[in-house]
Amino acid sequence: MKKSNIILLILIAVAIGIIVTVAGDFSTYETFATARQKEGKEFQVIGKLDTTKVMEYNPQRDANLFRFYVTDKTGETRPVVFYGTKPTDFEKAESVVLTGKIVGGEFKCSKILMKCPSKYKNDQVAIGKA
Repeated sequence: MKKSNIILLILIAVAIGIIVTVAGDFSTYETFATARQKEGKEFQVIGKLDTTKVMEYNPQRDANLFRFYVTDKTGETRPVVFYGTKPTDFEKAESVVLTGKIVGGEFKCSKILMKCPSKYKNDQVAIGKA
């Protein structure tokens, strides 16, 4: 075999190794139970806002502290602490994706993504022939 072919094979092997290593770090949606098992590791949890429990946000006291409760897809409800301002229309969100980790029983959230209801959801489109 030529030296150039051997070097090319080594480069391909290294590239595959890097891709496999990086692909292992891609996050998927998890549950609070999974996050609890690996406390301190960051996960993305998808769930719904629990409106039966009180949300705590007092911008006069601390504008960067927002506490609320979320129920994940398995039905487990956890307190969530977000160190940032409360997102606009947070209560209207159909679901939320939280990025963070479990610390001491609370989900410490670093990022919130909201799925808001579609304004076209209840609209009906009439299609007629001309």
